[in-house]
Amino acid sequence: MNTHNSLLLAATLLAAVMSGADAISNETPVPSSPDKIDALVFENLKAREIQPAELCSDEVFVRRVFLDVIGTLPSAAEARQFLSDKNPDKRGILIDRLLQRDEFADYWAMKWGNLLRVKSEFPINLWPNAAQSYHRWIRASIRDNVPCDRFARELLTASGSNMRKPPVNFYRAMRERTPDGIARTVALTFMGARIESWPAEKQADMAVFFSRVGYKATAEWKEEIVFFDFAKATGPASARFPDGTPVTLSPMQDPRAVFAAWLVDPKNPWFVRSLANRAWYWLLGRGIVHEPDDIRDDNPPRNPELLDYLERELVARGYDLKHLFRLILNSRTYQLSSKPADENARGETDFASYPVRRLEAEVLIDAINQITGAREKYISHIPEPFTYMPEEQRAIALADASISSPFLELFGRSPRDTGLESEQRNPTPTAAQQLHLLNSNHIRGKLEQSAALRTMANRAKTTAALVDELYLTILSRPPTDAERAIIKAHQQTAADKQALCLDVAWALINSAEFQFRH
Repeated sequence: MNTHNSLLLAATLLAAVMSGADAISNETPVPSSPDKIDALVFENLKAREIQPAELCSDEVFVRRVFLDVIGTLPSAAEARQFLSDKNPDKRGILIDRLLQRDEFADYWAMKWGNLLRVKSEFPINLWPNAAQSYHRWIRASIRDNVPCDRFARELLTASGSNMRKPPVNFYRAMRERTPDGIARTVALTFMGARIESWPAEKQADMAVFFSRVGYKATAEWKEEIVFFDFAKATGPASARFPDGTPVTLSPMQDPRAVFAAWLVDPKNPWFVRSLANRAWYWLLGRGIVHEPDDIRDDNPPRNPELLDYLERELVARGYDLKHLFRLILNSRTYQLSSKPADENARGETDFASYPVRRLEAEVLIDAINQITGAREKYISHIPEPFTYMPEEQRAIALADASISSPFLELFGRSPRDTGLESEQRNPTPTAAQQLHLLNSNHIRGKLEQSAALRTMANRAKTTAALVDELYLTILSRPPTDAERAIIKAHQQTAADKQALCLDVAWALINSAEFQFRH
C-alpha cells in the first residue's frame, strides 16, 4: 500500500461511498402492506404529520439483516445470490434462514451475555470455568429457542453448584448479593425497571423475595453453592408484588419461585412488556419505551398500541422470541431506508426511518477478519485453560468479557459490569478509533498480509471485476458509476492490480458505510 496514493483515493472515494449508498437505498417504492406493526406505526406517523422513509433497496437490506440477525457480514457470494434472486418473497425467506444459522445463537448469546453480565473478573468474578459454563447454557437456550418464560424461570429459581448448574451463575453475576442488590438486578434484567426510583416501601417488598438466597463455598476451588436458605426465615413473611398484590410466604417456601411464577404469568405485563420492548430496541435501535431498561409510569411508550400488540403476540406464541423477531424483521417499518423523508429527522422517535448505528466492536473486528482472512489474538490475565482461544475464534462467540483484545477495548466492547443497556456502547466514534482504522499497524498488517485479497486480485480477469468483488465483499453492493470513475482514475497511480485491491479495500473499510449499520 502506497500511503500517499491511498489517502488520495480515500479522500475522493469515501464521500462517494455514502452518497452511493443513499442512492441505492431509495430505489424501491413503498408497497402496500396489511402488516399490523406497519398499520400501527404508520397510523401514528400520519397523526403526527411525519412522512416515512422509502423502503430500502435489496443491496441495503441484505447487509442490514445479516448484521442485525447474526452479527455477520454476508459473503460476496451470499450478497450476489440474494441480489440476483427474482423471488418476490426472498426477504422473508432470507430472514427465516438467518434465524436458523449457528451465528444467530453466537450473536444473541453475546447480547444476552451483556445483559446477564457474563464475566469472570472484577467486579463480577464468576471465574473462567463458570463463565464458560454459563455462556454455553445461554447459547444452547437461544439455539434451541427455549421459551423466554422458561428461560427466566430457570434463572430466577436456580440452586446448586455454579460449576454444575449454569443458571446458578445469575445469582453470582451481580455486584451486590444482598436482598436489595439482587432485587435491583432482577428488576433491571427481567422487568426493564430501575427500582432505585421506586418508593422505599416498594423496594423493600421486592427485596423480600430474595431474602432467603444463601451462598456457601465448597472444598473445590472457586466452586460456590447458591441455595434456598430456609434458616433465614423466622416465620411467615408478608410482601407485595410490584403491582401491589399482597402475598404471604411460608417459612419453607422459596420466595424466588413465588416471584418467578408471578413474573411470567401471561396476565402480568411486567416481564412480557420489557421483553417485547427490548426486542424492538435490539432491532430498531430505539425502544418503544426508551431507554429499554427504564420502564416507569412517567416514561410512557411512544406508541402504546404497538407495544401492546407485540406483548400479545409474544404471549400468544408461547414466549417465542424468534417469532417476535420474525414479525419485526418482515415489517415495512424495519425495512425502511435510513435516509429520512423529513430532512429535520422529526420521525426518529416514531420509527419513520431505520436508525444509522455503529457496528459493535465484536461485529466490526469479525467483519474485518472475514474480509482479509486474518485472525485476532484474544487474551486474558487469568492463566487458566478456558482463557486460551483457538485461532479461528470469532469475537461475537467469546463467552467471557474478561477475554479481550486491544481492538475490542478501544472500540468499546461492553464491560458487562451492570447489565444496563446504556453501559453497552458509546455511539460516537473517537479520534483514536478512527486513527486506528486509518493508520495502525494492526489494520494495515491484516490488509497487506491478506492471502484472501491477494487471491481475489489474482483471480479477477479485469479491474472492473475486481472492484465488483471488493464492493460485494465489503459493502454487499456493486459500485456506482461515480465510484468506478474514481477508482479508474486512481488505477493510473497503483503499482499493479494487487496494490489497487489493497487501496480500495482500505478505503472501503474506512468508510462510514462499512462501519455503520444503515
